[in-house]
Amino acid sequence: MKMATRLRNMFFPLLFALAQISWAIAISHGLREEQPPSAIFKYHGGALLTGPRSIKTYLIWYGGFSRENRASITGFFASFNPSKAQEPQPTVAAWWSRIQSYKDKSGNSVPSTVRLVKQVGDMYSLGKSLKRSQIASIINNKIANKILPLDSNAIYLVLTSKDVTVERFCMGSCGFHDSMLVAKKTRLVYGHVGDPSAQCPGLCAWPYAVPAYGPQFPGQPLVPPNGVDVDGMLINIATILLGAVTNPYKTGYFQGNALAPLEAATACSGIFGAGAYPGYPGQLLVDKTSKASFNVYGTNATKFLLPAIWDPKTSNCKVIT
Repeated sequence: MKMATRLRNMFFPLLFALAQISWAIAISHGLREEQPPSAIFKYHGGALLTGPRSIKTYLIWYGGFSRENRASITGFFASFNPSKAQEPQPTVAAWWSRIQSYKDKSGNSVPSTVRLVKQVGDMYSLGKSLKRSQIASIINNKIANKILPLDSNAIYLVLTSKDVTVERFCMGSCGFHDSMLVAKKTRLVYGHVGDPSAQCPGLCAWPYAVPAYGPQFPGQPLVPPNGVDVDGMLINIATILLGAVTNPYKTGYFQGNALAPLEAATACSGIFGAGAYPGYPGQLLVDKTSKASFNVYGTNATKFLLPAIWDPKTSNCKVIT
């Protein structure tokens, strides 16, 4: 066991460094700065979450969360409404609109908005150390007990607090999405995102924390608009939402191995603004008072940092401007 841990600790930094070096070499050969290497990204013919008018989301708060962090995350979901024309630009809704270029084999695109339908709490019903399979069990329990509905046109998202460990979280993963069969006939899409602030901020809250591996520019973490913990979670929630709608059953849009794919956001990992390169997230907006860095506005002029989205039409990473 100790030998496996030692080898793993050697392997991940080496893999990360090699990826960063290959990206830097590609940039030096004239590729767009927003385009990562080996962009063999394609549609594999499977279903997307096209749904009716919006992607419905059910949140499960597993563990203890502050009122402020809950408000920031629910405020993010409230910001998808494209009718909020009075909000400062660019907006969360404008960011999500980039995903409209993803279409299934019938030509249907994913819905133009995301809607938070219901949120419920769970104070450690399965303890503080979870296997990945138990994320599905938490959702199953809520459905079986009529706390949440059975809804095949939705994403069930389990958020775990900083004192909860989840299998493979912080081990090269900041969250995941999958699907499960419920009642032997209904397939549901679900996901998990954890609070990285105590366990791996350098992996799952960058650029608001010193990176665990690789280069750092300009040398200090950026100031978060809402907090390192919640802004780290929001980056990963956005990433999981994008992956879940465009590759819900591992047969949609992705690059590489279906069991460990690069998806709509992870194909653009580390890119948040124009001119991004390894260790530098790109050109961002900066709040004059707080000095917080962000790239989109939500409702009531809230501020968020959301990842670039891979555009299958132009084969590059689209940043919000």
